[in-house]
Amino acid sequence: QVHLVESGGGLVQAGGSLRLSCAASGSIFRINAMGWYRQAPGNKRELVATISSGGSTNYADSVKGRFSISRDNVKNTMYLEMNSLKPEDTAVYYCNIDVYLRYGSAVTYPYWGQGTQVTVSS
Repeated sequence: QVHLVESGGGLVQAGGSLRLSCAASGSIFRINAMGWYRQAPGNKRELVATISSGGSTNYADSVKGRFSISRDNVKNTMYLEMNSLKPEDTAVYYCNIDVYLRYGSAVTYPYWGQGTQVTVSS
């Protein structure tokens, strides 16, 4: 069983900053890719940023230059540093990880966090 705990969401004024964390625990052999997604009311869930096991990053155009994704492989934790926040960044943010559950397995399994609310006021 794999468990994800997200934290760091909240209410912030436009131009402010927040740092989200996603800590993974349980029967994890190794975490492959990790990513942050968000979903605003009435919208589909969209990709915010991803980070590979080697540290390569990818960002949605809407957050490039403002958000930074990182990971700590020892702590099995991922972070999202969000700066210069805008009201349109308001959404529930979800973490997603792809996990190798066993040594020698080539199969990864996706897991989602419960989501954390980020609200940016104008």
